Amino acid sequence: MRILLVDDEVELTEPLRQVLSKEGYTIDVADNGKTGLQLALNHGYDLLILDWMLPYLSGLEICQQLRSQGKTTPVLFLTAKDTLDDRVMGLDVGADDYLIKPFQLRELLARVRALLRRSPTFEANISQERLKAADLELDPENQMAYRHGRGISLSEKEVMLLSYFMLHPGQLLTHEQIYQHLWTEKEQPNSNVLAALVRLLRRKIEADGELPLIHTVYGKGYRFGE
Repeated sequence: MRILLVDDEVELTEPLRQVLSKEGYTIDVADNGKTGLQLALNHGYDLLILDWMLPYLSGLEICQQLRSQGKTTPVLFLTAKDTLDDRVMGLDVGADDYLIKPFQLRELLARVRALLRRSPTFEANISQERLKAADLELDPENQMAYRHGRGISLSEKEVMLLSYFMLHPGQLLTHEQIYQHLWTEKEQPNSNVLAALVRLLRRKIEADGELPLIHTVYGKGYRFGE
């Protein structure tokens, strides 16, 4: 999924770019409203993260112009403007969500995931893209995996977890990263839920005699691959 971040605070944009890239997103960054609008008009982004106050064009003006041209890309405002009138104004011009600075990174990532599910390309990406790793294939649309010719039926959460693993082969995915990917902040599952989910998934995709693919990094998280 491709995200455009428009903010003129380098001390904010660079850490955000690194964190979002680590989550598997493709990130473009602009430091002024004019460049941000040009990028948003000329490229197919799945989400726009806009600061309100920007050089040349404000985030509000970017959103207005995009909506006037029929662009429906989800928009998340990051801003220090925190009055009710400001929030209403931002939503009225077509923003989808609003996050006040300073904010918690975990909340930002949760809002990004929620907004990306509204992206026009999200359903197409999920339904059409089959993932392959080693001798394992995942069909997210039908909630099925295939290994050595056998079909493996998966739950929705198992599909989400396995696809996250397969999109980050060989990378250490921490418990926190996986929790943030699978559950919203409101859900707050029990600390044992992830371990139980991984255990169930292993039983399904790692039959007797098959190489293990999900490896525990004790005290930290999991790594996927042969």
